[in-house]
Amino acid sequence: MTGKAPLVVVGDALLDRDLTGHADRLAPDAPVPVVADCAERVRPGGAALTAYLAARDGRDVTLVAGLDDGPAGRELRRLLEPWLTLVPLPMTGEVPEKTRVLAQGRPVVRLDHGSGRTLEATEEARAVLAAASAVLVSDYGRGAADALRPGLLRRPPVVWDPHPRGGPPVPGTRLVTPARSEARTFAEALREAAGETGGPQTGGPGGGPGVGELRTVAHEASALVRHWRVAAVAVTLGARGALLSYGEHPLLVPVTAAHHGDACGAGDRFAATAAGLLADGALVGEAVEGAVTAASAFVGAGGAGGLSGTAHPAGAVPAGDDPAGLVARVRATGGTVVAAGGCFDLLHAGHVGLLQAARRIGDCLVVCVNSDASVRRRKGEGRPVNPLADRLRVLRALACVDAVAVFDENTPERLLAELRPDVWVKGGDYAGADLPEAALLQEWGGQAVLLPYLDGRSSTALMARAAEGAR
Repeated sequence: MTGKAPLVVVGDALLDRDLTGHADRLAPDAPVPVVADCAERVRPGGAALTAYLAARDGRDVTLVAGLDDGPAGRELRRLLEPWLTLVPLPMTGEVPEKTRVLAQGRPVVRLDHGSGRTLEATEEARAVLAAASAVLVSDYGRGAADALRPGLLRRPPVVWDPHPRGGPPVPGTRLVTPARSEARTFAEALREAAGETGGPQTGGPGGGPGVGELRTVAHEASALVRHWRVAAVAVTLGARGALLSYGEHPLLVPVTAAHHGDACGAGDRFAATAAGLLADGALVGEAVEGAVTAASAFVGAGGAGGLSGTAHPAGAVPAGDDPAGLVARVRATGGTVVAAGGCFDLLHAGHVGLLQAARRIGDCLVVCVNSDASVRRRKGEGRPVNPLADRLRVLRALACVDAVAVFDENTPERLLAELRPDVWVKGGDYAGADLPEAALLQEWGGQAVLLPYLDGRSSTALMARAAEGAR
């Protein structure tokens, strides 16, 4: 498809459902919120979400998971078959369904239905596993990994995303990715089995805020590496990033930009990205860094709730970026979508001030960025100084930026027509100039505005000063 290495995902498929509405009163018969005008969205969950995300990255993915022929199983097939190859395993019971009820974008309650478990492996599944160049296990404790454990022992996965109800990762796995709570549960089980009481010391002289907790995580990760006989364990820490341990001297990988949105599915995004990078030949540390960045951006774009379940593979977006999904999520909760655009070749204080002010206007900020070819047509040969990938990475690192979208034309009208933001922001240095985007936004009731701009700051001026200094 794209030159990326193929990936086989083994695990437990779920069907996730969101009922999103608004709540402004309590029920008369009980002190519970009344969630009204619910809109329903369904999407893959569990191992199915992990495989779906890897496929959206432009990767050739095969999912080996338990599937039945009931309503949830049929819905999963409809969502997944345009994106990847399905190898179903026989089940006892129905595909599990998890339904979240959200009000103003925040979960109120979750309803679980279905207790299906994988019954056994099939010859087709064993053959797919034996021929796989890279395997990711997404274990939700419902039997798929256990059924295929003999084959996994012969071909250790590149990534194992564990669950306390599942079995341990097979020895030789390159990277195991428990969440913080899962790592604690696994470590406590090890201590109980060894007859130990209490956990490792978390305090100590000179320990600043959070130092004791990091020491605990490092100790637990190191113990898991040794006990499981795996190459590395990366404990995901939410907004703090991830702690990577090879058994000694842990590496803390912080997030480049903290997002505090819906974290549902962030662990699946982390595992899918790490496995894909390892399959492509990255080192474990590089894979974890890439996975932290992707998971953080995924949360900023709305998490699993921001995914578009009906999109076609041709519309796949880079890992972690889903501007359309972010816009849909913000609109579903009555929020205001703000967009800003530019080349952002050499990011400077003027850019940052403008973007911070733009983000304060609404509930999310999408930055529309000129492609390299577009910058070249506008600025001439020698521009951009920084290629698109570098410019995107810098913008995504800003806490005020929720998503980034790229356009190849000279101006972003086509992209704006797709996103339909409520507010379009330009710097005050455009005052008096013609803004072709202004008339476009009026078509859907949007508004173009100018914001104050720090005088004398520009990429061109920076380049001129740098050239003068060099002489």
